[in-house]
Amino acid sequence: MRVVKKADERRNEILDAADELFGQKGFDGTSTNDILERVGIARGTLYHHFKSKEDIMDALIERYNVRLLGAAQEIAADKSIPVVERIIRVVMALNISGESSSKEIMEHIHKPQNALMHQKIQRVIINGVTPILTGIIREGIEQGLFSTPFPYECMEMVVTYANTVFDDDIVTMTNEERGSRILAFVCNVERLLGAESGSLMDAMQMFGRGDGSSYE
Repeated sequence: MRVVKKADERRNEILDAADELFGQKGFDGTSTNDILERVGIARGTLYHHFKSKEDIMDALIERYNVRLLGAAQEIAADKSIPVVERIIRVVMALNISGESSSKEIMEHIHKPQNALMHQKIQRVIINGVTPILTGIIREGIEQGLFSTPFPYECMEMVVTYANTVFDDDIVTMTNEERGSRILAFVCNVERLLGAESGSLMDAMQMFGRGDGSSYE
């Protein structure tokens, strides 16, 4: 007996299968037949939900955007986490490295023909993350941790800089140059926010760079 599933459920099954296959075989190395076999559906069913393999990748990227912003909002809303720690955690939540096909996604959006897609993701991050961080900064102002009359504008500057300069597709850096820019970035964020010198740096050293190393 043929199993009939709801459209959203079937669509997510296709995305889950593609996500796993892209991580295992790469985007170019995965065929639509591979996805069909993994999900166990007919080609017509696949094309009912997605026009092409590229369309599936676009949907995966959109799903990541929703998940990442959702994770950032959840962290920001947790008042049991200290303000400075929440800021760092929100930024860390925007890293998709934990996803199986993250490398394929980054390579895909950085292709010249996908410049508009890359721009779309940057817009989502700048417009979505800025207000999330602004809410935390306002809490910090109330607690006397920060002193700035422009919390939103400060976070907009911070997110825009981080989203462009730390994007390898826009600015190419050695590990040493990246480390130097991170130190300068944190130092200047402290000044922008009127925070105590070293307060953000101490928190970042607690978390490390995300690759297991320290900022020291």
